[in-house]
Amino acid sequence: MNRPVRVLIADDQALLRTGFRLLIENAPGLTVAGEAAGGEQAVELALRLRPDVVLMDIRMPGTDGLEATRRICADPDAAGTRVLVLTTFDLDEYVYAALRGGASGFLLKDILPADLLTALRVVAAGDALLAPAVTRRLIQEFVGRHEPRPRPARELAGVTPREREVLRLVARGLPNHAIAEHLGLSVATVKTHVRRLLAKLHAHDRAQMVVIAYETGTVTAGGNLPPTG
Repeated sequence: MNRPVRVLIADDQALLRTGFRLLIENAPGLTVAGEAAGGEQAVELALRLRPDVVLMDIRMPGTDGLEATRRICADPDAAGTRVLVLTTFDLDEYVYAALRGGASGFLLKDILPADLLTALRVVAAGDALLAPAVTRRLIQEFVGRHEPRPRPARELAGVTPREREVLRLVARGLPNHAIAEHLGLSVATVKTHVRRLLAKLHAHDRAQMVVIAYETGTVTAGGNLPPTG
């Protein structure tokens, strides 16, 4: 039997932590590894407990969730830990920073309980939580207002033209089956391209591929999503 997904809850509001704990502990295949009331404690517990996923609030006193995310994702001792950040629509500008800091995705705070549980499982399995309709809008709007420092084009050295096409579609939020349909490839072939891109770009998941695609100019803010039909 597979071990349960271990979740570290990081939120400065005790009531929310309690609610998350009750929800997670009563879900099959999930368990709470610990709770943190601030970013500094989240970093300490993530490195000590090594959970599968940190459910990270952004706005916390002292060390906020963005800094905590950067520190956790940059530490080799936490290589097996993914960070899933919590945000709200009025904090759009934080989403790009969270992804750039190493987060594997984000959730809106009004998420339905069942969707939260699904998100935790998705991220724990090594996938990025990138909902096309929401993530693409948030990243494009923010990048359009505050252009980040570009990464050097040499980071794409060795990436083939076909892999660039796949990278553009990943950055637009398309899942593998939609990329396969758009490019006329099998899903297995798309998975192979994604796997090679992860290695060539030194990205740990699709979320990091999105960041690199924007920062190298492979895609630009405001671009239209290619048709899939």
